[in-house]
Amino acid sequence: MGRSARAFWLSRPGEGEIREVELPEPGEGEVLVRALYSGVSRGTETLVFRGGVPESQHAAMRAPFQEGDFPAPVKYGYLSVGVVEEGPAELTGRTVFCLFPHQTRYVVPAGAVTVVPDTVPAGRAVLAGTVETAVNALWDAAPLVGDRIAVVGGGMVGCSVAALLARFPGVRVQLVDADPARAETADALGVGFALPGDALGDCDLVVHASATEQGLARSLELLAAEGTVVELSWYGDRRVSLPLGEAFHSRRLTIRSSQVGTVSPARANRSYGDRLALALDLLADSALDALVTGESHFEELPDVMPGLASGRIPALCHRVRYGDHVV
Repeated sequence: MGRSARAFWLSRPGEGEIREVELPEPGEGEVLVRALYSGVSRGTETLVFRGGVPESQHAAMRAPFQEGDFPAPVKYGYLSVGVVEEGPAELTGRTVFCLFPHQTRYVVPAGAVTVVPDTVPAGRAVLAGTVETAVNALWDAAPLVGDRIAVVGGGMVGCSVAALLARFPGVRVQLVDADPARAETADALGVGFALPGDALGDCDLVVHASATEQGLARSLELLAAEGTVVELSWYGDRRVSLPLGEAFHSRRLTIRSSQVGTVSPARANRSYGDRLALALDLLADSALDALVTGESHFEELPDVMPGLASGRIPALCHRVRYGDHVV
């Protein structure tokens, strides 16, 4: 007798639906996972929801277990936490993280799931993919003891970077965002906060994650001579203008990209699995709960996603609940 599950699909740009899907029987080396929570990565997923992935990036932007193609119909997502119901004995009954779309149950290779440490609640573990991005960014950025650092853009990724930087000894870390409400989040993470016009300058390093050209321009302004901006923003199909005249050359500034699709060359001896396992270990810090700012039931996703994409529903990470689970 076949098994079924329910999955969220983007049926066309700006419109999603819940579909019934048939599940295969798990074979040797596979696991059947029952979802507990998933997370909506507001920046990337709402860009996908709007149909904003450039054609040139259709292949690069594919999620590991994506079905369909951009712009739509497509099943997209990569922040899922669940319980292994069937599979190898060492995994059965364990809570795991998987880069899977929003779906009630799914079958994947056992190697595609990572066990969530006992010190990390399942509801917080949905942040693993974003904290993994922050880990990779800091491997690229290589901050030093005593650095003066700004994180421009207080979204899900920027706040994750700020949270990790708060653990570095002797650094001055300031989260910079146009929304004054982010001050509360910064305080929970243990870092300073400033509106763009009030941000502290003379920075050795600026991590930019606002996905706006104004934010990137301000990031350059905040640098000290020889400073570096690490660019984490994904702009999709938008063009960005930059002030590369003025003092860009005379102060010998640097802009470099960081992208989680490749493990930082600075840690080429680490695997993708190593990086994700580290991210999950770092989630033992309860301060990161401040990044989960909204929650709804899986069945509500067709109504929730348009609200997240338009900004009507404000959120850093919006958590999706399956069943009646409690964090």
